[in-house]
Amino acid sequence: MSFTDVKDSSKSRLLESDQQTVAEEILARASGRNWVNPGENVVAEVDAMMMHDIFAADVLSMLKKAGIRRLNNPSKATVVFDHMVPSPSVSSSSHQAKARELIRYYGIDAFFEIGTGICHQVMVEENRVAPGQLVVGTDSHTTTYGALGVASTGIGSTEMAYALATGKLWFRVPESIAIVLDGEFQFGVTAKDLILKLMKVIGSSEAQYCSVEFGGPSVGNLDLADRMTVANMGVEMGAKFTIFPQGALTTLKRDARYIARHVVSLDKLVPQIAVPHHVENVVDVNEVVGVPLDQVFIGSCTNGRLGDLRLAADVLRGKHIAKGIRLIVTPASANVMAAAAREGIIEDLVKAGAYVGGPGCGPCFGGHMGLLAPGERCLGTHNRNFRGRMGSGDAEIYLGSPLTAAASALAGAIADPREISDGLSSVHTGTTMSSSGG
Repeated sequence: MSFTDVKDSSKSRLLESDQQTVAEEILARASGRNWVNPGENVVAEVDAMMMHDIFAADVLSMLKKAGIRRLNNPSKATVVFDHMVPSPSVSSSSHQAKARELIRYYGIDAFFEIGTGICHQVMVEENRVAPGQLVVGTDSHTTTYGALGVASTGIGSTEMAYALATGKLWFRVPESIAIVLDGEFQFGVTAKDLILKLMKVIGSSEAQYCSVEFGGPSVGNLDLADRMTVANMGVEMGAKFTIFPQGALTTLKRDARYIARHVVSLDKLVPQIAVPHHVENVVDVNEVVGVPLDQVFIGSCTNGRLGDLRLAADVLRGKHIAKGIRLIVTPASANVMAAAAREGIIEDLVKAGAYVGGPGCGPCFGGHMGLLAPGERCLGTHNRNFRGRMGSGDAEIYLGSPLTAAASALAGAIADPREISDGLSSVHTGTTMSSSGG
């Protein structure tokens, strides 16, 4: 893997640049200005706001208690029920019932009930976000929309209540880091391996409250689904935004005020694994091949799209998962699930021994479905492997790509997907994606 780090510590020189980063351009536009500088605070108009079932009732109750009877612009608000779905407890059901009541009260038409899909997938599928916008959500992985050239970030309940009431929110203009991509993915390597490698190299400190922006000659090799996977996990680096420039913001400005540039050679990437108990604890797959597993999970807002399921099915078709392994698969949305059913992917997964659940976040964050017992190990395609994330604090979570997950389910232990060749002749060197279902 080749990383060329050309950090420039001369902040004064950088501030004299006549070009703005993508994040600066978006924040300048949203705050009604021609120019903004890193470090200054701006009050910006928010283009879209998203809440999911865990926080919607709390946010809207806060507004009603404050005597606010109408939202500044209900058409900008979206609510998606995706975390505790279907509801696993009476308390969760009561919380959701309260949210539904308040959603009606405030006239939020963009309400997506259980089964529609994971909030970030739904926001993209339903065109609730668009390039160049400033978007906030009550979920840390709201950075996902950066795949569309959006400056998007997660916020707290109080901030969301303020944004819904006023249409605005204050932001500190972040410094920006450029990631320049060149080369092509090799066989068995995917966008998930790219972001895991970035987690290892950049870690969770360099990019704190930064805008991480992608460009370079090979950025076009990543389709929308790939970009969503990478942007989704930008928050694990501490990034405020993770942006792939789109439309008018076509390329990274070479003279823009980036405090660091990293050049990444995709052709030198190998499959990556995040080992317990932090996302930046990343190793090449060969370092952990053979580690026994109890469970494999394929899904989440990181890797539950159609191409991800297709890759898994390509590995598993005509085979069966190892004895003693539980394979849980959850599509990212109803549209993804329907497309996978039409292609025969769902049937292939079920015949291979997978439990295929409905769209939702349950297994990823340990809400319900697939919780781990003490001492158990899971390899998942999701975004976090913190202690206790999927159940017991004494369990271990490993993270990898859908290809690695499927190969590991067959082996009953962590496996190198590059060693699985039969059935994968149609898979190109990176991920295989379709516009259908993201």
